[in-house]
Amino acid sequence: MSKDLTLLLAGFGGQGLLFAGKVAAYAGLIDGREISWLPSYGPEMRGGTANCSVTISDSPIGSPLILNPNALIVMNLPSYDKYIGSAAPGATAIVDSSMIDRKTGRHDISVFYVPGTRLAEEGGMKGLANMILLGKLLKETGFTSFESMDKALVKCVSAKHADLLEQNRKAVKTGFEY
Repeated sequence: MSKDLTLLLAGFGGQGLLFAGKVAAYAGLIDGREISWLPSYGPEMRGGTANCSVTISDSPIGSPLILNPNALIVMNLPSYDKYIGSAAPGATAIVDSSMIDRKTGRHDISVFYVPGTRLAEEGGMKGLANMILLGKLLKETGFTSFESMDKALVKCVSAKHADLLEQNRKAVKTGFEY
């Protein structure tokens, strides 16, 4: 892929947005590309607002700030309301339709409504809606290869949580196939 990915992941603290962003960034690193990963959360942490900006590029990255992302993953209504309008024309947006019952009126972006939270719970992957949505983004944008995504998961899932590696793989595959 030669096009830069400017990804904004947004939702509540505790939804795994920073982790999903880290996995995406590591996949870019594995691909030998330039990356930036900028986490941001409200003072409340779990339950407060959280977002993460990831840039993957073939050129040096001037600033980690992303004002008009070309890829967006949103996991709650406040984040949807705040960021759907800022997506660049031509952007790909992945919306957790289990948490957001609204549809955008924008016709200049590609929006995929994926019931990530419901799919995670029904598939025995509670808490992994983030990775389902990341899998869908991978399918729709091809920002990295499935192999690089898997290597990034191996790198990012800590030894302490090694038992969750297969669940994360299953979640990414679920999103990719949705």
